[in-house]
Formats: sequence, structure tokens, C-alpha cells
Amino acid sequence: MPDAAATPSEQLLTRENCAITFIDHQPEMVLGVNSIDITNLKNNAAGLAKTADAYDIPTVLTTIGREHNGPLFEEIRDVLPDGEVVDRTNTNSWENEAYVEAVEATDRDRLVMAGLWTEVCVCFAALSALEAGYDVYVVADVCGGRTDADHEHALRRMENAGATTVTWAQVLSELQRDWAADGARDAHQIFIDHGGDFGMTVQYGDFLEE
Repeated sequence: MPDAAATPSEQLLTRENCAITFIDHQPEMVLGVNSIDITNLKNNAAGLAKTADAYDIPTVLTTIGREHNGPLFEEIRDVLPDGEVVDRTNTNSWENEAYVEAVEATDRDRLVMAGLWTEVCVCFAALSALEAGYDVYVVADVCGGRTDADHEHALRRMENAGATTVTWAQVLSELQRDWAADGARDAHQIFIDHGGDFGMTVQYGDFLEE
């Protein structure tokens, strides 16, 4: 018989074991994205940023060629205004010392990654982080590729290397898990603001005690 106990899987993200990195969510970079509607992408990025803020998850922010490609999305910076943004010239952020030092400074061994483009800046960094010993979780719907094929094949390549693909709502639900625990009210509001149809269900069927 299996050893059945009321304990969570070691594979689950927790508030204590992960950091979140946003890679190159910039105005010029988004012009090449065709695998996801841009409004949805920005909505999902805001949901993930608010998740990081609500649960005090360490974040690492980075841009590529900010002078030409612009700053990070307002949807991210408005939620995380105090985070230092590492600007780079190289497409693989893991080849930038300041970025790697920022990741190491979080003192977390699970790295939740999202960015543009999936097949370039996200994929290269994810493969590098895996080889460096991190558990990598790629937030597929906060990433975007030049084409559907670019996006999907990049996700497959990262999964084959050992990464786990998730969605922003999955990250939020995974960090909360217990609607009687601290953070439930924040989680509900994030779903209301960014969760689409489910957010409407939460808003009109709120079961949390005031």
C-alpha cells in the first residue's frame, strides 16, 4: 500500500522556496510576439507580479537594451516599483553577472521564470539555470514567442531539459492552497482583477468570511 499522509508534495511551490524573475517584458520586445494576445499577456504579467507582491516572493527583474527596447511593462513596475532592474546586452541573462548574483541573493532554489521571447531569452536562461542546479518553473502564459511554433517548441525543449511549465494562476493557487490561510483575501482580489471568468465567479460567490 502507498504511504498516504496529509502532507503536500515536495514538488509544490511555496512562499519560502521560490523566487520569480521577469525577463524583458518591454514595449519593443512585445512587437514581435504572436503566440499570445498582447492584452492577455499584460494581464497575466500583472497577475503574476501581484502574486509575487502579495506573498513577498523575491523577484529579479531584467531588461535587454532598455535604451532601445523600453522599460518593463507598467503592469509589472507599478506593482514592483522598488525592484532593481538589471539591464543587459546579451540574450541569455544567465551570462550576465549582475543577474546571476541577483538570483543567488534570493537564497531560493526554485526559480519561476517568465519573459519575452520564449524561444530566446527565456529558454536560454532556463536551460542555464537548470544546469546551475535550480529547479525551474516556466510560466507559459506570461511568455510569448515570435510564432506559436517558436513558443511551443521552446516550452518542449525546456521541459525535456527538466523544467516544469505552469500558468500564472497555477502559481497563485499553488502558493495559497488553503483558503483559510493568510493571503486568501489577496488571492481572491488578484483573481477578480485578472482571472477572467473565474474572477467573476469569485467576485459573485465569495465564500471568505469578512
